[in-house]
Amino acid sequence: MNIGDVLNPFELPSISGKSVSSFDYADKSSLLVIVTCNHCKYSQAYWNRIVKLAHKYEEDNLGIVAICGNDADKYPQDSFANMVDISNQCQFTFEYLHDAEQNVLKSLGAGRTPEVFLFNSKRELVYKGAIDDSWENEATVTSVYLEDAIEYALDGVDIDYPEVPAVGCSIKWK
Repeated sequence: MNIGDVLNPFELPSISGKSVSSFDYADKSSLLVIVTCNHCKYSQAYWNRIVKLAHKYEEDNLGIVAICGNDADKYPQDSFANMVDISNQCQFTFEYLHDAEQNVLKSLGAGRTPEVFLFNSKRELVYKGAIDDSWENEATVTSVYLEDAIEYALDGVDIDYPEVPAVGCSIKWK
């Protein structure tokens, strides 16, 4: 996807036991889609930061979903059952969706885990890429790309840096 492109509607199973659709977030001012997985050390490094981010913006009408779409046959750690375990361990307060067919990942143009896609109220892509500038150590972060983008998107302002290359593991395609 390119900046300005509109989100393709999707519906995927969630670890919560229900099917979740992009339309479930129609009332949200912005929607954050996080492409992640269980086994990647880069994704693991961001779980606590993402949970904090969800808590910070829970009253600001930001919708958040995480999607795991890696080939679980080749990478069993990324299985649906393990997604449930990780969500429980990390106390995710957002839906963690399974894209077994990898259709949503392909429509987003995702290439890495983690990689984020932020959509405005019209569901136009306004930011994609990295979460911040230090995956290894939260204490050394100097640029909070995603958080800045969320603030701008919620305020309806153009984002200064709408695309910052994501750093992480490659998606494990089927």
